[in-house]
Amino acid sequence: QVQLVESGGGLVQAGGSLRLSCAASGSIFSINGMGWYRQAAGKQRELVAIITRGGDTNYADSVKGRFTISRDNAKKTAYLQMTSLDPEDTAVYYCNAQVIPVSSTLKESAYWGQGTQVTVSS
Repeated sequence: QVQLVESGGGLVQAGGSLRLSCAASGSIFSINGMGWYRQAAGKQRELVAIITRGGDTNYADSVKGRFTISRDNAKKTAYLQMTSLDPEDTAVYYCNAQVIPVSSTLKESAYWGQGTQVTVSS
C-alpha cells in the first residue's frame, strides 16, 4: 500500500510564501517522477511543476520564477516552495508520484495525495 500525504497549505496574504511537502510511504521499491498539480474551484486540475528522480524540473508558465519544486529521494518527499503568491494561486494542491511498489511485477503506477488547500487573500 502506497500513500502520499501533503502538508503545508493554508491561508496567506498576496505576496507571501508557503512551502508544501509531499511524503510518500508504504511498500515502495522506487519513485520516478513527482509533481504538483492544482485545482481551483470550478476549474480543471492543472500541472504546476514536475521533477524527475534525477532532479530535472518543468513548470507551468504561470508559476515560473515564483515556485520551486525539489525532492529528497532518501526521505521519499517532494516540496513546492511558493513565493510571490497571488490570489490566482488559490486552489487545492495535489501531489502526484510515479511509484514502483514492492511486488513481483514491479509495475509503475501513478498515486495521488488527498490535496491541501492554499488560499491567497488580496
